[in-house]
Amino acid sequence: MAPRSFWKGYLKLSLVTCPVAMTPATSDGEKVRFHVLSRKTGNRVRAHYVDAATGEPVDESDEVRGYQSAADRVVILEDDELDSVALDSTRTIDIDRFVARESVEWLWYDRPHYLVPDDPVGEEAFSVIRDAMAATKTVGISRLVLYRRERAVMLEPRDRGIVLWTLRYGDDVRDPAAYFADIKPGEVDPKLLSMVTTLIAQNSRAWDPTMVGDPVQERLLEIIAAKKKGKRPPKAKRESEPPSNVVNIMDALRRSIAAEKRPKRR
Repeated sequence: MAPRSFWKGYLKLSLVTCPVAMTPATSDGEKVRFHVLSRKTGNRVRAHYVDAATGEPVDESDEVRGYQSAADRVVILEDDELDSVALDSTRTIDIDRFVARESVEWLWYDRPHYLVPDDPVGEEAFSVIRDAMAATKTVGISRLVLYRRERAVMLEPRDRGIVLWTLRYGDDVRDPAAYFADIKPGEVDPKLLSMVTTLIAQNSRAWDPTMVGDPVQERLLEIIAAKKKGKRPPKAKRESEPPSNVVNIMDALRRSIAAEKRPKRR
């Protein structure tokens, strides 16, 4: 059974509309989570806001949002003023343009969501939009209110459904030129390039989700299981320190290639 959707609305392309449902494609539900407790009583600690100047607790009804417009000035915005900027894209994904799939770099991707038809009658309209994007190797661009903000979204056909990606805002992505400008241009030594290419070939594998396992999560679960049984948690294995510098990159690559050729212990 598919997980319950967290958003329902409509997918619209020109005059074609169909009801859809959406569910986040990723989940943090299996992650180890901790509560903050009082060491003395073992009870959970509850957080609350206090006035930064007086130190007095602030009642929830007195909490407002403010924008720092100057060092000594804050503009307060009321709830009705914040609601007034709400847009019409809260329940309709209106695709108003398409772009080549490869033209949207992964750097702009934010959160993935699975989009599926929510009505058997509208399934044909959903499927034809999906298949048309796949046939033209394009993705749809739209806007949608999610997580209390309007966001640009990208719709990408995948299998029998569509993946809706929220996209980062234009000012979220930094210009790489400011960071890469100091790297010296020019071609690298062809021999070194050939040896690194060999290393890549020796270490290439088919993608498997187990490659992105969470060793910290596994270690935490081991510690928790040991403490539940009243045992001492096993000590973590410390990795050896890597060398601080490489004296001869050619020699290091030769040794790396030779090491990769030797069968690894299981």
